Amino acid sequence: MSQKVAFVGVGRMGANMARHLQLDCGHDVTAVYDINKEIAASLAEELSAANCEKLAEVTAAADVIITVITNDDAMRAIYFTEGDNLLQNAGGKTFINCATLSPDAHREVYNAGKELGAAVLEGAMASSISHAREGNLYLMIGGEEEVFNSHRALLDDLSLNLRYCGETGQAAKVKALVNMVMNINTAGLAEGLGLATALGLDLGLICEIFSQTGANSRVLETDSEDMIDRDHECWFSAEHAAKDSGIAQALGQAAGLSLPVNDATKAQYDRMTAEGLGDLDKSGVAELTFPGRHGS
Repeated sequence: MSQKVAFVGVGRMGANMARHLQLDCGHDVTAVYDINKEIAASLAEELSAANCEKLAEVTAAADVIITVITNDDAMRAIYFTEGDNLLQNAGGKTFINCATLSPDAHREVYNAGKELGAAVLEGAMASSISHAREGNLYLMIGGEEEVFNSHRALLDDLSLNLRYCGETGQAAKVKALVNMVMNINTAGLAEGLGLATALGLDLGLICEIFSQTGANSRVLETDSEDMIDRDHECWFSAEHAAKDSGIAQALGQAAGLSLPVNDATKAQYDRMTAEGLGDLDKSGVAELTFPGRHGS
């Protein structure tokens, strides 16, 4: 049976997921909502979807509601704000929450949804905007396995790689680890290239040698050129990097572990945010490490 799909949070990731599902896969995207009314109106017109003024209208308009929001506070706002929220008349609906959030935030929504007869999945993404548009997301799913299996076709349309991680909260833990290590690698690369610059070394040569040795990493491929060219167009913001490293920090503290490298990395991204650089891509951490730049 065809399902009606709606989106809450239609920035670059959410909007491109919606485009892919409707324009490429033939799903019926019936409604969109965003606190940025202009982008919501534009996407609604593009997809001939309803531009909802209220969250409850989104739930009423769809069978599956996909959320792509920024942080725990935004998650709680769309589900628990008194007077208007997604859980109004939510019985029989399915919510798939695709944001990097704390496990606690995902569990709160899962428990509230279950009480009302709604199904809730977490769909943590480890991908870029182009992957969203092409349906090539890497998705880590948490929640009830039966619910996951019943929505497998929709999730397959969104993803190239799909991994079920276990009960609610497990995918959020895995995603926190992914972003923790990614952010550490990015900050480490920025320091290595910054020091190479200070030493007068050829950065093209350094990157080539890095790629063939133990200094290689995925961020060398994705971020090194941007660091060198100071091209920090935002694909994954420094502000979000700080938030995600903070989730890992909190998990480490709860587990009684010391994570000093993650702590130092979070401090770098916190500094970027405090100094007005939080809207730069995470590659912008190089602005704090290259001689003669912002941090020098």
